Amino acid sequence: MRFIFKTRYEQDIALFKHGGQRFWYGLLVVVLLALPWGLDEYVMSQLHFVLIYSIVGLGLMLLVGYTGQISLGHAAFLAVGAYTEALLQARGVPFIVSLPCAALFSAVAGLIVGLPALRLKGIYLAIATLAFNVIVEEVVTRWESLTGGNSGQHLKPIVLLGVRLDTDASFYYLCLGLTVLSILALLNLLRSPTGRAFVAIRDSEISASCMGVHLAKYKTLSFAISAALTGIGGALYAHKVTFISPEQFTLLQSIELVTIVILGGVGSLHGAVLGAAFLIVLPQLIAVAKDYLPGNVAGSGLQAIVFGLVLISFIVFEPLGLYGRWLKVRTWFELFPFYRKGMFRRQKSYMKSERLR
Repeated sequence: MRFIFKTRYEQDIALFKHGGQRFWYGLLVVVLLALPWGLDEYVMSQLHFVLIYSIVGLGLMLLVGYTGQISLGHAAFLAVGAYTEALLQARGVPFIVSLPCAALFSAVAGLIVGLPALRLKGIYLAIATLAFNVIVEEVVTRWESLTGGNSGQHLKPIVLLGVRLDTDASFYYLCLGLTVLSILALLNLLRSPTGRAFVAIRDSEISASCMGVHLAKYKTLSFAISAALTGIGGALYAHKVTFISPEQFTLLQSIELVTIVILGGVGSLHGAVLGAAFLIVLPQLIAVAKDYLPGNVAGSGLQAIVFGLVLISFIVFEPLGLYGRWLKVRTWFELFPFYRKGMFRRQKSYMKSERLR
């Protein structure tokens, strides 16, 4: 196990804690940049979805994992970003302008949804966000003069600064760049006073309020930032599928987005990326397994059953998610043979301030 002896204040806020992290993350960047040269079109398409869902998962992770606010309506923000991008592109607005507009309109929608969070929490807040998802879906469906209703909206390839991004590699590099920028932005945000306030609200709203944290301000801000990232993901999603309709932004989509956070590991930016990758890869593995299963087993409901079983298994046996499992494996190798089984035991004691509720 590596012990870091800090001698400067800058070490507390450094993105990389030691040289080993710089090496491995640098190697990861090199591999990601080289991937388009050795993969076929289908795999590249799946990588696009992994990066897009990673951006959405990062936004939801900020809200759920770091602020402690539940949301079952993030597909609504995805729809706002997607339709904003589609409508602005149809009117000739360049992508470099339409993408920030998609994030801005989604952030405004997040502020509207964040208002109930000031008085609601837990299951009641989840129901409020669920209601917002239903409202947005109905508005998109019935406002045919603007959104096209069930007829949907078609999108053209992105033109960025005069360059047409109509190849898999070019769109991949765009998604990769935005994903990296989103991660860096959240890393810096979480190290700032605002990020500390988010975490304080997650741990105990009463304690955070006693320390001077403005609950209303930071709850709505968290919803807005989360929705803005989801809007960016929605704009990229719209260009990836090239056609959007209300059926793509239902409650099931919102549940899938929450699944990213749960499977990846709540409270970890790594978990958002791992959860997105798992969500995209698992259906492909199920499709391959269907070829080796009897016909009465490999039915249309197999994917839903497998997803349900995987989700329940993670909640029961690995509540820290994929990133939590990686931390356990890494710690086991670092401490072997002195690893203790109860080192990552789930915390069962709560702060005294929590008992006042």
